[in-house]
Amino acid sequence: MRVVSLFDGMSCGQLALDRLGIKPTYFASEIDKYAMQVTKANFPNTHFIGDVTKVDAKLLPKIDLLLGGSPCQGFSFAGKQLNFDDPRSKLFFEYVRLLKQLKPKYFLLENVRMKKESQDIISEYLGVQPIAINSNLVSAQNRYRLYWTNIPNITQPKDKQINLKDIIETEPVDVKYNAGQHLIKNYKGGNQLNPNYKSQANTIHPLEGKAATICAGTHGYANGYIQKNASVNGLILAGHASNLKGHDYVRRVYSPEGKAPSLCASSGGNLEPKILIENTTWRKLTPLECERLQTVPDGYTKSVSNTQRYRMLGNGWTVDVISHILSNMEKSE
Repeated sequence: MRVVSLFDGMSCGQLALDRLGIKPTYFASEIDKYAMQVTKANFPNTHFIGDVTKVDAKLLPKIDLLLGGSPCQGFSFAGKQLNFDDPRSKLFFEYVRLLKQLKPKYFLLENVRMKKESQDIISEYLGVQPIAINSNLVSAQNRYRLYWTNIPNITQPKDKQINLKDIIETEPVDVKYNAGQHLIKNYKGGNQLNPNYKSQANTIHPLEGKAATICAGTHGYANGYIQKNASVNGLILAGHASNLKGHDYVRRVYSPEGKAPSLCASSGGNLEPKILIENTTWRKLTPLECERLQTVPDGYTKSVSNTQRYRMLGNGWTVDVISHILSNMEKSE
């Protein structure tokens, strides 16, 4: 099988194919040196084809599968919602260009939940309606995404009933960590956060529920007064760490009765190891735990710094969701 992956990141598409026992000839369009470093460490035979805007379809062989997850910040409800006026969102049209030129048998495009207007434009260009899948069916993370594909008969994955408590490390290793937050120690609860550092790094993940959509930003500690019974966007919160500075994301404390939010590109995450009380403490998620939230093999991203690991995991795909979708490609042969 010959595969082209646009905006390849750390090659979650290649991971998904590998999980299905498929060893493709894999062409990856990526410009981030850290993501490529992780891919090279795990899939040394990857063919890198550079910037997506400069990919020449005539130089590629007949392609069986085109993958892509174009940058979502311009579409996302969590972003500025600039839609197709955002330069990052315009990269979607590079996917369309190469889809038309390469004419693969199968294609798959992933993106975030967005305004219906933007969703309909993408559907019109690709000729298919998206399938909505939440990663919480296969992992301990709430991550609602849209998937446009011509692979037939896609169903919802079976619910594996995984919660955060099933994937956390019981004794995280205390290693040197540098992400600009002036933390005294690593992965341990305590009043370690510099209150003057305006970071979106303190979303709390309950052990009894799903983890938040993990973010590509830094991850820090939270310790402070909890305002009970807060809620944001319909999610039940156990409280709000109201004395922490920064965006509202910083102060959210998610209830064990609900789901925690996604790994994303603008905020981090922490664990809630005990019942919420005033002045209790939490610790941040480790890179290994974030790998598990994305159903990435343990240690897959270890070849780069923790800062880069968090960022690319937040920007990446939930591998088991992609594998589930691509498994139907095999069945249709």
